Amino acid sequence: MRYFENKLADYKAGSEVLIDKSKWIGCIESLVNTTFEKLPPSSDSCDGGLYVGNIGVAYMLYYLSKQESFKERKATFLEKAEAYVKVNLEYLSHHHCKDPPSAFILGPAGITATGCLLAQEEGNISRVDQFGEMYAAAAEKCMKIDFFKHGSDEMLIGRAGYLSGALALQQKLGKKVLNDTTLNQLCSVMIQSGQQHAAKHLSKSPLMYAYYGTEYLGAAHGLSGIFQMLMSFPDFFKSTPSAEPIVKSAVDYFLTLEDADGNYPPAMDEVGCPRPDGEELVHWCHGAPGVIYMYARAYKVWGDDKYLQACIRCGELVWKKGLLKKGPGICHGVAGSGYVFLLLFRLTNDKKYLHRALMFAEFMFTAEFKEQAKVPDSPYSLYEGWAGTICFLSDLMQPDKAEFPFSNVIF
Repeated sequence: MRYFENKLADYKAGSEVLIDKSKWIGCIESLVNTTFEKLPPSSDSCDGGLYVGNIGVAYMLYYLSKQESFKERKATFLEKAEAYVKVNLEYLSHHHCKDPPSAFILGPAGITATGCLLAQEEGNISRVDQFGEMYAAAAEKCMKIDFFKHGSDEMLIGRAGYLSGALALQQKLGKKVLNDTTLNQLCSVMIQSGQQHAAKHLSKSPLMYAYYGTEYLGAAHGLSGIFQMLMSFPDFFKSTPSAEPIVKSAVDYFLTLEDADGNYPPAMDEVGCPRPDGEELVHWCHGAPGVIYMYARAYKVWGDDKYLQACIRCGELVWKKGLLKKGPGICHGVAGSGYVFLLLFRLTNDKKYLHRALMFAEFMFTAEFKEQAKVPDSPYSLYEGWAGTICFLSDLMQPDKAEFPFSNVIF
């Protein structure tokens, strides 16, 4: 079994959901201090970008610094975050990076974007512009349709990830770091890439993509993350009207891949071949906890209730099978499952989902979890470990603003 049996009490209709802010603030501050100690701003832990590198701690600190609950520690958090950005920029200048300059979650673009967000929060406009220009300069590196021979469109190193960073900067800065022409070109290349692969491999979907030869479906490497980003730039659909029905048709095809439990196979080669019960992947990276962001975006773009219902089915599966044994993290851990409920709360305003998020948060501090959950390879990182989990815990106190890192789909 990849998950703990869910014995948690579900929501009782009409009851209030009480978030003990002082408790969670204390918990978070303790975890932050441990994270400083275990994953310091050292060149030894820069590799792995936002995913498992120490730059993820800088993003966590930036995220906390924006919140009312931590206003007294804002200056300290920003100062600490600067140390992480500084060491990562030095690391980039002295080491050959194996990932393309536009790689976001795993590579240099994620470092640049984090520096830009931090400068914005500090009010350093010249540095905001400097980092913004650095980020924009990487766009030309991913314009070529096959700039990365093993798959150029996914989230971790591909165009979708680069666009997710551009979108986050646009949302937080209040201005675009990529001009409309560049954004539209990148989206058009993604469409072209998906059409070419679909035609070559006789896909039933109008858009299909592969990463290292596998047609993944999940948010990290697959279709759902790519489609999520194609739906995140309304001006692209306006400037290229032919693209919108193609993307909608591809999302509707994706709906047909849902299994009886409300989950999705990791890749096309597993469609129709369900894994044994207890062995399916219910992660942000592979499965419903990542797919839900695509459907939430589709619901916001097209307003069709079928996408909201798909989100709700994802949530029911996660309540049943989302207490993951892999650890606390947001990529394939309990916090990633918890973020599903915070997203559903924002979509529906149903307190049931806030209750479920709180239950999953509390579960991570039980003896059962502490004794039986695995320790991730990078236990304090943003995607695998406690840095991302801290972001989730902080969002319990501001559920109306909660957002999975670099995946705000409600706009």
